[in-house]
Amino acid sequence: MRIVCASANPHKVKELARMLPLWVELVSRPLDIGDIDEDAPTLEGNAIIKAVEVANHASEWAISDDTGLEVDALNGAPGVRSARFAGEQATDEENRALLLVKLDGVSNRSARFRTVVALVSSKGDIHFVGGECAGTIAESERGASGFGYDSLFIPVDGDGRTFAEMTGPEKDAVSHRGRALAQLPELLARIFGLPTP
Repeated sequence: MRIVCASANPHKVKELARMLPLWVELVSRPLDIGDIDEDAPTLEGNAIIKAVEVANHASEWAISDDTGLEVDALNGAPGVRSARFAGEQATDEENRALLLVKLDGVSNRSARFRTVVALVSSKGDIHFVGGECAGTIAESERGASGFGYDSLFIPVDGDGRTFAEMTGPEKDAVSHRGRALAQLPELLARIFGLPTP
């Protein structure tokens, strides 16, 4: 079956494609869709905004996720503003640099990643799955893989490496997005009346 990816982030598209069942064809977001304002106050709201717009545009099922890094010492920030932590047009590097500045000298570095995945049809069907990964923020960047805050996030269920020091499959096994998408085959089977995996 075809599902259109609502994300314009090529790193997210690659991760989604890697973790979806083989019988799902993930189609790239149509090029004629402009920027989508992700102005909802929650991860769920932003995931819906993106998926609904793309599903309606393409007249197909669409999948979207929104992810937030919640840092305890920052009262849950950057949260829903993770991609825009250092400003509306901030780069990943600028966001990571600001996070390190704000945590300079802070001993409590506990944090969690939360992902909400929305699966939406052009007929108005809306389904959600979610995943969470607890961890800590490293004192400096480590690793060259991944994107976003991966070089700073050390998952509790890992072996002390940051996400950026792991291979893709190693990250998928413990990550927030991996845990959310692991629920997708059963959801798709239920929606389309397929045998449960």
